Amino acid sequence: MELWEAAYVAGIIDGEGSITLTRMHANEFRRPCITIASTDYELLHYVQGLSGGSINNKKNYKPDKHKKSYTLNIKKKSEVINTLQEIIPFLRVHKKKDRAIWVLEKYDAVTLRNGKYTEIQRQEKRNFEVEFFKL
Repeated sequence: MELWEAAYVAGIIDGEGSITLTRMHANEFRRPCITIASTDYELLHYVQGLSGGSINNKKNYKPDKHKKSYTLNIKKKSEVINTLQEIIPFLRVHKKKDRAIWVLEKYDAVTLRNGKYTEIQRQEKRNFEVEFFKL
């Protein structure tokens, strides 16, 4: 990603996106996720080309009153981490920048590759999530 593209994506995330933790399945820990909602499919497709992820249609309950809306979800760990590393210098919304820094600095330290946590490690992982949502 070129610097100008990273700045552009950061602006889109600052305005229309979120950096959060989400669960893929009910019984597992949360993982980092970047989402961007928009009525502009072309914009999301462009960002998808730079960062990865998948684009989903949002349910439109009043098609006669509302435009079609889409969401880009970036959930794959490598795509999320790479995107955050690229855009972090350009994020301006403090909450989003703080969350990006938190993920980049702390997520790997509390996440085991094999998923087999001791009780102490589970508590550290839970604390990571609690502190993240306080940001």
